[in-house]
Amino acid sequence: MIALYIILGILAFILLAGVGLFNSLVSTRNHCDESWSNVDTELKRRYDLIPNLINTVKGYASHEKELFVQVTSMREKASHNHGSMASQAQDEIQLGQALGQLMVRLEAYPEVKASKNFLELQEELANTENRIQAALRFFNGNIRENNNRVQQFPSNMLAGMFNFPLREFFELDIPEAREVPQVQF
Repeated sequence: MIALYIILGILAFILLAGVGLFNSLVSTRNHCDESWSNVDTELKRRYDLIPNLINTVKGYASHEKELFVQVTSMREKASHNHGSMASQAQDEIQLGQALGQLMVRLEAYPEVKASKNFLELQEELANTENRIQAALRFFNGNIRENNNRVQQFPSNMLAGMFNFPLREFFELDIPEAREVPQVQF
């Protein structure tokens, strides 16, 4: 009889441990989804600011039309990309580079830099970029936690049984994006 209680106790412990591991996998999966949603919200904020910035500057620097078209095109491409993390990251990197080029070119226009609307939009865009970076750090932290649980024993056994996948980090895959931009006057 005691042996039966010991066996039942061991089975109960294994069952409870399995439930706990499964719940932790579900929890980290949900944290990843939530943190990507936060990133997506910040990216949408950026997409909404870009047309305002471009419209404010158009009147001052009409001969920079090609760059405005490029930034607008990159914005559209990035905002409509709902594919893999890697393709979204690449579009976001290209958009960031185009915005950087726009800001560097606008340094040559003192009347633009002095415009109250431009200054407010520039500050708002800078704040948004900082918020995007914070959201991406949080997202990548959740991805790390998810991937650790999916790969570490014993939760990897449940992750495999219930198809909990490894997730992609949001990474810079373009070498030029890692370089410091050169500003020359």
